[in-house]
Amino acid sequence: MHTAQILIVEDELVTRNTLKSIFEAEGYQVQEANNGEEMHEALKDHPIDLVIMDINLPGKNGLLLAREIRERGEMALMFLTGRDNEVDKILGLEIGADDYITKPFNPRELTIRARNLLGRTMRSDLVNQDGAQVDQYRFNGWVLDINSRALVNPDGETIRLPRSEFRAMLHFCENPGQIQTRADLLMKMTGRELKPHDRTVDVTIRRIRKHFESFTETPEIIATIHGEGYRFCGTLDPAA
Repeated sequence: MHTAQILIVEDELVTRNTLKSIFEAEGYQVQEANNGEEMHEALKDHPIDLVIMDINLPGKNGLLLAREIRERGEMALMFLTGRDNEVDKILGLEIGADDYITKPFNPRELTIRARNLLGRTMRSDLVNQDGAQVDQYRFNGWVLDINSRALVNPDGETIRLPRSEFRAMLHFCENPGQIQTRADLLMKMTGRELKPHDRTVDVTIRRIRKHFESFTETPEIIATIHGEGYRFCGTLDPAA
């Protein structure tokens, strides 16, 4: 059974050592990095499943590094930072972070969020309602490819999806036409419960819609159901 590997990108030594001890006690393999250069070396040398990163780092900050992570890999990404303003949180989620936790943090909450996130993002055996393995979902000229965790547009161009976007799209395709509440979607995306003023789901849906908006002939794929949540309105190809 694969033991998840976590990469901690944190320049404050005491915090980094604390995080390493917390996650090693939970049975994870833990790698460390002090800055972006060390982060990329660790990503090159180890099969990282989850990056836990501060925003305030020497050299390139965490927001810039998050963009680079999303360009090169499919690992989950969580910000753990002292920057607690709403603008930073929304920007972090827009870039593609799967979760955002502010310092000081509760170690138990942190490990639960990480475990739930890994439990969803590392799942590889996906089956449909008939028990058959599913490799892709096709709808309105688009393809959600399960193996590559990518969205393929009608022109055949591949869009690599961050974990949160992929998990949301997968849940929509698994439940076509059904209203999904923000609480349901957040649980599927991150494994945590919805709290007041949490905009993670709305930010993720906005990012997903931007992919479809590039094709004006594509009908509305994700509809907002005011007061309830969102609904997948695409027409799935039954032969997919």
